[in-house]
Amino acid sequence: MIFEEVKALDKADPLYTKRFEFDLPSHTIYLDGNSLGALPKSVKKRVSEVVSQQWGNDLIKSWNNHAWIDLPISVGEKIAPLIGASEGQVICCDSISVNLFKLLCGALKLNSTRTKVVSTKDNFPTDLYMVQGVTDLLGENLCELELVEEHLIEQSLNQSVAVLLLTQVNFRSGKLLDMEKLTKLAHEKGILVIWDLAHSAGALPVELDKCNADFAVGCGYKYLNGGPGSPAFLYVAKRHQTSVKQPLSGWMGHAKPFDFEPRYQAAPNISQFQSGTPSVIGMSALDAALDVWQDVDMLQIRNKSKALGNLCLELIRQNESLKGLQLCSPDTDEHRGSQLAFAHDHGFAICQALIEKGVIADFRAPNILRFGFTPLYTSYEDVWQAIDMLSNIVKNETYKEPRFNVSLKVT
Repeated sequence: MIFEEVKALDKADPLYTKRFEFDLPSHTIYLDGNSLGALPKSVKKRVSEVVSQQWGNDLIKSWNNHAWIDLPISVGEKIAPLIGASEGQVICCDSISVNLFKLLCGALKLNSTRTKVVSTKDNFPTDLYMVQGVTDLLGENLCELELVEEHLIEQSLNQSVAVLLLTQVNFRSGKLLDMEKLTKLAHEKGILVIWDLAHSAGALPVELDKCNADFAVGCGYKYLNGGPGSPAFLYVAKRHQTSVKQPLSGWMGHAKPFDFEPRYQAAPNISQFQSGTPSVIGMSALDAALDVWQDVDMLQIRNKSKALGNLCLELIRQNESLKGLQLCSPDTDEHRGSQLAFAHDHGFAICQALIEKGVIADFRAPNILRFGFTPLYTSYEDVWQAIDMLSNIVKNETYKEPRFNVSLKVT
């Protein structure tokens, strides 16, 4: 493919003007939105208003006057269409880790005659750590973690399994799991399923209701662009809401929190999954960021995501100097999320050299160089220029310079 063809792709892109709704730094190609989304311009205005006017001037009146108290529900309802959920099933609160703890405990109690939690060996570590923490708390007689390879998920499903915990898109490889198929197979064995949507919400069409999902969690700071440490969200199918009990019974999950009753009575709906007071500034930022999605077709997002990934792969494969990059993602676009991962012995140093040149990718241990494609603001020209820069760095062995081989706290 030649550069003129790449420019034509941008010209024909129905999502191209969306990039102008983001405050993108000049002279920077950002291919790490699958780790931290870029800043929507609307967020800067909203945060300034929340801090200066709502908090600064209206003070505690803002809980009612500016509907701070309703943010967990109203933000959850904005996220719901992006993950294929109908009204009353999504709430914004806490972090993925905390929400996983709630759902794990609730699911284990619902399926109390079983103890086993099955997950994949290459699931994101926090998911596995939370199961281990629940095991430490309850004991192996009530919670036992079994780890399997991704290709062995189906054969691991049996009547001893209480919960199947899966991430829809693998954080390292980008492999996309079949949510509908795996949920159906699990249900046939009486297993409840928790889906982690960290790398799929906002990156591809998610259909929780259609797939008859039980529970799901996701974060607000990747493809949803809510900012660093943005509040997470969780989904609980309506059919479970009256029977599931979450263990972090904080006052905001009470049916009538401002009655200040000494005995806990859970709200009879998705609100029971709140615990403490919501983080108003962070949640307001996410609320504003979600407005970017109001006129977006998720099918267009998916189509552009595939096209960006295919262009990246084509450019790398036709470049002789990049033969040392080993593809770790699925070769076909329908089997991967919105990223490509490549193994290289010097993956970390190559990533650091790219960043110095204004191409921001990321590295995942032990040797994975990862490129994320965020269709709302990534252009085809961005991909072209990034791979051109990558080629120069590898061909000239720039990455061997000492400064690119210094370990960093965050990779």
